[in-house]
Amino acid sequence: MAKLSKKRVFIFNFILCLVAAYIVLPTNQAISFSTFGRQINTGIKIPAIDFYFFGKHINPQYELKKGLDIQGGMQVILQADMSEIDPEDRENAIASSRHIIAKRVDLYGVNEPRIQTSKQGDDYRLIVELPGVKDQQQALSLIGQTAQLEFMLESVKEPENKEQINEDEEATDSAEISTSIMENFKSVGLTGQELENASMQFNQQTGEPVVSLEFNDQGRDIFAQVTKENQGKVLAIFIDDFPVAMPVINSAILDGRAIMTGDFTPEKAENLAIQLRAGALPVPIEILEQKVVGASLGQDSVQKSIEAGLIGLLLVALFMILYYGFQGLIASLVLLIYALLTFAVYKIFGITLTLPGIAGMLLSIGMAVDSNILIFERIKEELRVGYSFSQAMEMGFGKAWDSIKDANLATILTALILINPLDFSFLNTSGLVRGFGVTLLIGVMISLFTGVVVSRNLLRISLPLYNKLVLSRRKKK
Repeated sequence: MAKLSKKRVFIFNFILCLVAAYIVLPTNQAISFSTFGRQINTGIKIPAIDFYFFGKHINPQYELKKGLDIQGGMQVILQADMSEIDPEDRENAIASSRHIIAKRVDLYGVNEPRIQTSKQGDDYRLIVELPGVKDQQQALSLIGQTAQLEFMLESVKEPENKEQINEDEEATDSAEISTSIMENFKSVGLTGQELENASMQFNQQTGEPVVSLEFNDQGRDIFAQVTKENQGKVLAIFIDDFPVAMPVINSAILDGRAIMTGDFTPEKAENLAIQLRAGALPVPIEILEQKVVGASLGQDSVQKSIEAGLIGLLLVALFMILYYGFQGLIASLVLLIYALLTFAVYKIFGITLTLPGIAGMLLSIGMAVDSNILIFERIKEELRVGYSFSQAMEMGFGKAWDSIKDANLATILTALILINPLDFSFLNTSGLVRGFGVTLLIGVMISLFTGVVVSRNLLRISLPLYNKLVLSRRKKK
């Protein structure tokens, strides 16, 4: 039963390594280098997966995402003027501004943008990273404007399949339609200045998520007149000339309060409420700093980091082999498996790799053999007592676990503090430091698996070979 268990674990590890290698290695990569005065031109070509699953075409392509400092692009630091915003509304205001800028960036077509908020005392800032951006002026004009929300009335034709809005208030969900539809709408003089609040709520009768709208006194009068005179027409909501909701008026709403219902999920309703609050809480944005990062600088840094990583990997492997012999050879193989799994996780989960992230990854390479060193030293102690290698190996893994667990738990907690997943204001909020923490956390978690599970299984599988080597040495002596 034990042998069967070892074989099953080995097969699982082997398949896992094959899958990781397929994900990590490029499907089509040209290789060109010179050696001993001769030019070598070759390449790697791996067949791409392409199949159908339940009628759906599956063709997974995993790309390693690169951050601004590697790919090159633009970083802009914006400061929000909160002087006209009540203190209790400032968190909502900065969140709304971030959401609107993110939408603008998405419309601009930037791949893997990073938009973060930063607060120091009463100073509210937005840090916008735009990898691969070439037209700097267009990007600045795109993200530097104050969000504009406007209600616009249908003036040409009614939509087909329209839902209703009244005081029981029904509306369609956010619609993906072309901005050219603005030609069919006209302004009614109702903007975000008159929208006092927007929030996600739940319908008391159906339990479905809805979006509640509240207007100030001036907005209430405009809204009442518009809904009284234009029943059956669409009163669209535009943000920066882009439609985010297309409610249809069913009856007059005189008290300045409306609830939009439709095919909302709680997330969609909350996102729409945030978008609408951005119009209700317009925040002037000032560009504090802009920085252009060249792709050549990033590529040079990556090249040097890769060289440093390979040198470090080889030195660690050489040390383990020279010091621990056969066990060190197993540890070196485990280190290679660790590197494969780490890069596979980066690609599968879309981890954006930055230079600090690479630093965290290189640090985790050295930490990946810590578990093996603790285990091997424990095995040595058990061998000195007089146990056989198989007994010493099992006892070494068992007794070293407490030390391994405590050491890695401390590193995991440190990484979580650096990542700050709950956005505590008294902890780090820097994206670069978070990138370091993410890669460090991934590295520690994978090293726990490879250092304990994989290395133990490989030592168990290779035990007969080890015994033969020991016997051959004894015969020579």
